[in-house]
Amino acid sequence: MERIASFCVDHTTLMPGMYLSRQDGEVRTWDVRMKRPNHGDYLSPAVAHTIEHLFATYARNSRWSDHVVYVGPMGCLTGFYLLTQGMTDGEALQLTTEAFAWMADYDGPIPGASETECGNYRLMDPDGARKECRTMLGVLQKLDADHLRYKL
Repeated sequence: MERIASFCVDHTTLMPGMYLSRQDGEVRTWDVRMKRPNHGDYLSPAVAHTIEHLFATYARNSRWSDHVVYVGPMGCLTGFYLLTQGMTDGEALQLTTEAFAWMADYDGPIPGASETECGNYRLMDPDGARKECRTMLGVLQKLDADHLRYKL
């Protein structure tokens, strides 16, 4: 079998940021990397689950909702994938920055966190999610649309 694209990225040099991971036709997969891989500091499952609910809710209710294909956590608990179509690099960065700013301040009920809406609705950590989103917001605010590529 061929090695998949995400396994070709050198995870020993990858830092928190936002990177274009791949492009399949018009669908772009964005690596929203919140943690440095393999350095012992990861998102807890409860924090990742909370951010997943919030990030997906924000993205699907934003002005770019028609361009959002998917938002979901990385299994390694170091970040999220955002799949978009028909968005520029700058728009994807703006959406992500706005989402993290909203999540960093969000203090309400977690959307979709009920027994009828979610398979593990009790696994939530809103305080931890706010803290991680504040940290990532600082990273995103330092980025520009011309530098959203992996350093190979």
